[in-house]
Amino acid sequence: MHVTRLLSSAVILLSLFILPRAGWAEEVQYQTDFEEGAEQWAPTDPAAWTVKKTAEGAVYSQHKKRSDYEPPHRSPYNISLLENVVVSDFVLEAKVRSTHPDYGHRDVCLFFGYQDPAHFYYVHLGKQADDHANQIFIVNEAPRKKISITSTSGTDWDDEWHNVKIVRRVSDGTIEIYFDDMLNPVMTAKDDTFRWGRIGVGSFDDTSDWDSVKLTGTKAEKQ
Repeated sequence: MHVTRLLSSAVILLSLFILPRAGWAEEVQYQTDFEEGAEQWAPTDPAAWTVKKTAEGAVYSQHKKRSDYEPPHRSPYNISLLENVVVSDFVLEAKVRSTHPDYGHRDVCLFFGYQDPAHFYYVHLGKQADDHANQIFIVNEAPRKKISITSTSGTDWDDEWHNVKIVRRVSDGTIEIYFDDMLNPVMTAKDDTFRWGRIGVGSFDDTSDWDSVKLTGTKAEKQ
């Protein structure tokens, strides 16, 4: 009995470190399938984005490869940010389809901790990995810098829909990126530079369609 209690206590303690804190990840801050449009989204180049009707329903389509947006530091050109929702700890889930012809740096990106054009994180899901592709990055008043601790050799893009997820815990800096397999992250990082911010979707300089976006987590205030 004593051993059983010790094991049970160990499991509980371990879960506190491994699992998101109960409650915060269950509060839905935003959810959409884009059937009602994308009025809550703010593209850096409105001409590069549209809500497109397909046989599967409406999708948020980033259809212009090289937008007219010029970032202040080397970082993605195609960004659409969710307006009026700022979070600290969060889980972001979405469906995405790369719509660019296949090549080595075919990519999509997700943005988080976004405070302004010179302060944010993003993950680049690229076809082939190197120090500037298929990594987690920080933009902090300087060109993007890789902060990935673990990654893969590349994201195997095709023309199908894929599921993506970000898990963020600011208390210990945890950043986890998931692609199709929602149990095992394909990338991880630890960084607590930005403890709040907006989320967004897009690509570095390719094209993509987005659907079924869901953001759960803790609402935060701009500081």
